[in-house]
Amino acid sequence: MSLFKKLINKHTLSLATNAVLPVLGMVILSLLARRLSKPDFGNYVFFLIVFTLADTFRTGFLQTSLIKFYSGSSTERKRNISGSTWYLGFMITLVFAVVNLLIYLIYRNPDADIAITLKWFSLIYFCTLPSAVSLWILQAEERFDKMFILQLMNQGGFLVLVVGLAIAGKSDFETTIYSYFAANLLSSIICIIIGWAKVKTIAYKSWDTIKQMAHFGKFSVGTSISSYLLRSSDTLIVKPMFSPDLLAVYYIPQRLMEIFEIPLRAFISTALPAMSAAVQRGDKKHVTYIMKKYAGMLTMALTPIAIVCFAAADLIIGLIFGAKYQHSDAGNIFRIFMCYVMLLPIDRFFGITLDIINKPHLNMIKVFLMLTVNVIGDFTGILVFHSLYAVAIASIFTFFTGAIFGYWALKKNLQFKISDIFVLGYIELKELIGVVFNKIKGKQLTE
Repeated sequence: MSLFKKLINKHTLSLATNAVLPVLGMVILSLLARRLSKPDFGNYVFFLIVFTLADTFRTGFLQTSLIKFYSGSSTERKRNISGSTWYLGFMITLVFAVVNLLIYLIYRNPDADIAITLKWFSLIYFCTLPSAVSLWILQAEERFDKMFILQLMNQGGFLVLVVGLAIAGKSDFETTIYSYFAANLLSSIICIIIGWAKVKTIAYKSWDTIKQMAHFGKFSVGTSISSYLLRSSDTLIVKPMFSPDLLAVYYIPQRLMEIFEIPLRAFISTALPAMSAAVQRGDKKHVTYIMKKYAGMLTMALTPIAIVCFAAADLIIGLIFGAKYQHSDAGNIFRIFMCYVMLLPIDRFFGITLDIINKPHLNMIKVFLMLTVNVIGDFTGILVFHSLYAVAIASIFTFFTGAIFGYWALKKNLQFKISDIFVLGYIELKELIGVVFNKIKGKQLTE
């Protein structure tokens, strides 16, 4: 067996799946920034923000709910869950489409590009539903290989169309929207044809399950929207209070935090179905073990990376964003962000564990609390210290708040100590590194 096949498992596939979207997304954004005029690129960013917010609502309402009830269930129950998800997903999409249509009909602004966004939003929102449901089901089934193919097909298709437009000299906002629509439509059609979307299961929906998922979803969507606002709040607050060049300086280290978000999302994608299956069995000890294992491994793995990034912040920023930002305040802001990296896995896994053990309201409170601390900290830092550094430092208190509240909430339901996370994480990571080295050594010996 080749070394490549030995190293392929659900963890590496999940990492690849969660990496392909931001990596290809960054490539597409970079290409569009170069090919589109500034107004056209600004209009595309506006469309992306609007669509992402709507998609965050739909995903937040349904994704965790589907995985929670789907994983570890019987075949009949799985059909019931996926069918009910389809019904709820269609209704959510329909509501957004109707609201969008009303805005489009009464819209009187002469800006044609915003009219294009309103015109195409509903069609794109509908055509992305099958691929979105497919991704959630595949994650619940732990089919990360198929998730990778779907993400690659979707973003890869869009990239091919964008490159084609650039070569043909036809790049503008309208053709970019056409390409976005075409790539998503193709992905969804393929998902339906090959059966990943399980669209026929809508016949197995039940009102009891729909009510159960909606009750859970109303809390998880609150968490998702709050998380989105938490990620965006710094930018939204900094923009009107500082000059555009300082906003760019702050935005750069924020984008670099994707370095840590990719493995975080990958481990969460792997852990969610396993934790949900353990909850279905009533095995709280295994739920606790999975939480401690993944949060601990990520903390141990990301901490040395954060130390390297802290030391080489200016170099990293210069290599990626150019010399004009290399010795700007962006480097020190990035260093401040590195101070809370070890809290990210703990905070995130405390949150998803609260969701999985049927305490989504506590996770929503946790995120609301973090958002409140962050907004108060940002305004205090700006009004009192007049500094971007103060805004960045507020993020440290934000994640400390999330971790403390999450620990307090989980201790009421699960038996563990904070130190358990670090100890188990070190043991598991050391064992994983040993397995990888043994596989590499075994490959070398057989050649």
